[in-house]
Amino acid sequence: MVFPFLWMISTSFKAPAEVYSLSLIPSALNWDNYRTIFQTTLFAKWMLNSLIIACISTLSVCLFDTIAGYILAKFTFYGKKTIFVLILSTLMVPTEMLIIPWYLVSSRLDGIDSYWGIVFPSLMSGFGIFLIKQFMESLPSELLDAARIDGMGEWGILSRVAVPLSRSVLATLSILTFLGSWNSFIWPLIITQTDHIFTIPVGMAFFSSEAKDSSNWIQIMTGATLSVIPLVVVFLIFQKQIIRGIATTGLK
Repeated sequence: MVFPFLWMISTSFKAPAEVYSLSLIPSALNWDNYRTIFQTTLFAKWMLNSLIIACISTLSVCLFDTIAGYILAKFTFYGKKTIFVLILSTLMVPTEMLIIPWYLVSSRLDGIDSYWGIVFPSLMSGFGIFLIKQFMESLPSELLDAARIDGMGEWGILSRVAVPLSRSVLATLSILTFLGSWNSFIWPLIITQTDHIFTIPVGMAFFSSEAKDSSNWIQIMTGATLSVIPLVVVFLIFQKQIIRGIATTGLK
């Protein structure tokens, strides 16, 4: 599993003459490859686009899914189970079936080739609502009732009691949402038209399609290395929170 990543990193430091060699260790570290990719492509812009879109998606999912999960977990009302089943059913619909409806909605809202067009399908997540609901059901209702007796409103209970107690599952949801948005390819590929709005996966796909010689492959591997580093760092730092958050929601 690790070997392809090592090969990718190794190739990003190689000179053009060494690209097709079987040696994993380059004869010299060629740092010019990293400078070249920023000078000859819009890679910095693509990284910024991906970062903006991933951050917007993560914040939106955490906000709306927390509210929905809290309501489904701690309130009783008519049709609650039906609503929850409908939310879970969205997880069974393949993304490919949603492309056309998303595109029609985006075109009517002037979202073609824009941040809004890319991000709007991921503003909420059925999986996130399920994750938050399962966790908040484990929170003591007596604690929330005590806050109500003290005169705290529902928004105050959510923000000052329920959310602080749900930090581990929110961290898990944030990380999974960020990684999913960062790696998203199909929808950004369809909705974007100009290279200035490309995300990293889309930009690298167009760049890879033009690969004709060893220098192109070096830049492809260099770009791939740069795009993977943030994800690896995030996972290494927060992997314990991912495991803890999923375990406490009853998922195995």
